[in-house]
Amino acid sequence: MSGTSGIFLGFLTGVIWLLLALLGFISEFFGLIGLGGVLGNILNILVALIGFLAFVYFGLRLFKKAWH
Repeated sequence: MSGTSGIFLGFLTGVIWLLLALLGFISEFFGLIGLGGVLGNILNILVALIGFLAFVYFGLRLFKKAWH
């Protein structure tokens, strides 16, 4: 998959991971599998950070592609 559809799917994936982390679903999942506490919080922050970076990166690429 290439072009605009791949960029859009990367953007959408970043948005979904960011929302899941911010709404607490990721923390609940890590608590469910026994990774609660400090390790679960660190992993939740990492997932949110990666989702945000994907959101920004693919969002900029999508904007540049749509601008041209």
